[in-house]
Amino acid sequence: MNPGKTIFALSSGSGRAGIAVFRLSGPASAAALAALVGALPEPRRFSQRRLVASDGGLLDQAVVVWLPGPGTATGEDMAEFHIHGGPALIARLLRELSAMAGLRLAEPGEFTRRAFDNERLDLLEVEGLSDLLAAESEAQRHLAMRQFSGEVSGQIERWRGGLFESVSLVEAAIDFAEEDDVAGRAFGQARAAARTLLDELTDALAGSERAEAVRRGLRVVIAGAPNVGKSSLLNALVERDAAIVSPVPGTTRDIIEASLMIAGIPVSLADTAGLRDAAADAIEAEGMVRTARAISDADILVWVEAVDQPEEHPAAWTPDLVVLNKADLMPRDSIRISNDQEGTALLRVSAKSGSGLDALRAWLGKEVSRRLDGVEHAVVVRERHRIAVSESIRFLNDALQRREDALEIMAEDMRNAARALASLTGRMDVEEVLGRIFADFCIGK
Repeated sequence: MNPGKTIFALSSGSGRAGIAVFRLSGPASAAALAALVGALPEPRRFSQRRLVASDGGLLDQAVVVWLPGPGTATGEDMAEFHIHGGPALIARLLRELSAMAGLRLAEPGEFTRRAFDNERLDLLEVEGLSDLLAAESEAQRHLAMRQFSGEVSGQIERWRGGLFESVSLVEAAIDFAEEDDVAGRAFGQARAAARTLLDELTDALAGSERAEAVRRGLRVVIAGAPNVGKSSLLNALVERDAAIVSPVPGTTRDIIEASLMIAGIPVSLADTAGLRDAAADAIEAEGMVRTARAISDADILVWVEAVDQPEEHPAAWTPDLVVLNKADLMPRDSIRISNDQEGTALLRVSAKSGSGLDALRAWLGKEVSRRLDGVEHAVVVRERHRIAVSESIRFLNDALQRREDALEIMAEDMRNAARALASLTGRMDVEEVLGRIFADFCIGK
């Protein structure tokens, strides 16, 4: 990325629409705006202007905005064109801007990268914006807004402030080492503050998996032996023919995924290849390997059995729910109706007749809600966050092991804990994560 260049992009997405929005950011924004509309409009006010092409022809009647920096989204001079959203007009404005000196098309996430570079956003706010753009549910939107609004950054800074206070107490103990009452009191206060902070960080880390599940959506994996009705169950839950259904065992050879919303959370429902002792061929063997991998990655495992071929689930996995499918074939007095497997819920379902499907949907809704309870105040929502907080916890634990004859090392442990937290907001040591974060953004953001 070259911050000296002025970048532009269609920020409203491609395709036919009532309005299309172009954004510019950089030192040539004013010149580009003036070249198309004449004199610059009053700053920060929407103005209706005629857009005139380089050949003198009328392009459009548009609304434009002139936004001089540094008080802008990127911290640079910016301009916006709100034009009619016809594909031909969009293409023509792209050509006009591309032909101007000092302008180039923005790379993915480059507007937001400039906002970060110019300290308009920190890394947590950047990630929150990325998640906000991708949010499909209210829970995801709420979690993303906490980051984008700076609420999470504020919590991180409060923790860092507490660490620095602890460091100052340790340094006071060092400075007044000759005065036992002062040094001892400062040392005790520093340890007490570090323990409190350690508890808070540990609690934040404990809820990280649930928060991550909200952010990305839950994975529900349907597994079982061949021909027990896994594909039929998937199709019944998503109410469409997402997977091929056949009486031939082993029809499903790969992971078939379908999306649905459960309890306000996007859920990826996966149908898998049937598991049995021996595969018929190399393709089925690979399918079973992929099934095992999917089971290991599942948030919720639904194991399917059938009344006409009862089989226990493998000991390697403990399902969250056992579905006894083809229940329409089961005699009403069957003992298998009343026997539950220890620690695992059991539901009797018929994917063919629809019997029991409402109960299955209700169980999934309750399970999703239970697993995600309390995540609205989560701070740690990504793997990067988990690593940083875990590192801070490690250094704090080290600090708490130090005795009064190792105060300098204790202070350095606390500084390292603060540095680990600082990497969350981008205060230091973040260059290696920038490329990955901004690559997730769309053009024009």
